[in-house]
Amino acid sequence: MRRSEQTRRRILDAAALWLNKKGLAETSLQDLADEVGLQTASLYYHFPSKDALIEEVLHKGIEIVYEDVRRALDALEPSASYRERVRVAIAAHLSSLLEHGDYTSANIRNFPLVPENLREKNLSIRRQYGDYWRQLLQDAQKAGEVAPNVDLSLVRLFLVGAMNWSTEWFNPRKKSIDAIADMICSMIFDGIGPKEQRPSDGGQKRVTRR
Repeated sequence: MRRSEQTRRRILDAAALWLNKKGLAETSLQDLADEVGLQTASLYYHFPSKDALIEEVLHKGIEIVYEDVRRALDALEPSASYRERVRVAIAAHLSSLLEHGDYTSANIRNFPLVPENLREKNLSIRRQYGDYWRQLLQDAQKAGEVAPNVDLSLVRLFLVGAMNWSTEWFNPRKKSIDAIADMICSMIFDGIGPKEQRPSDGGQKRVTRR
């Protein structure tokens, strides 16, 4: 990696850290320049404005996870079940999220706070990643591995939302990423109620009148 690329990466890493820990209002170019040992004017060589820097951090917050999930699924055998594909996608999302936590958390925390033009630019890759999960779940449903009456939009929102906040609750001393992925996958495909007691009438108990 060339020196200019290394410097650019250091600036991005510092910006992601500050946006995650301190937030948009408390992140200034002067602070970032001090953090990476540069003059403020030198930052403009790599990023023409603070908005351009924030835009790149937000983009990476989604792009990194998206690429890792796609790479993990591409490595599976074509014969892999959709249950296994979903489990692998969950594990890859969590692993990537926690490895690059500053970027992903910076996106989650600051997306509602950035100017509208930056939100609009970030929505493109957000939609792409959302569509990727939507297609995965739709394929699982078409293959008969997900019930036809399940609202996949709700499943996707619950799933991705829960995974995104794992940076707040994940503790490797309690459960590994693989163990969490297994459990989440089991909840999605098997439910959380005991199978032998699961009612077939939507959970409503029948009352016998005498």
